[in-house]
Amino acid sequence: MKAIWNEQIIAESDKTVIVEGNHYFPPSSINKKFLNPSKTHTMGCTTNFPFFTP
Repeated sequence: MKAIWNEQIIAESDKTVIVEGNHYFPPSSINKKFLNPSKTHTMGCTTNFPFFTP
């Protein structure tokens, strides 16, 4: 799975987690050249997912 924004790959992983139809990428798969950690998190069934922002 790839996340593409403005024709740039901002995340890529074959280990995404799908919660309610949304793919969540492992933090290690995030291209930090384009994204920064956010204080926002969401809670899945058993996992806390951090958000990243451009």
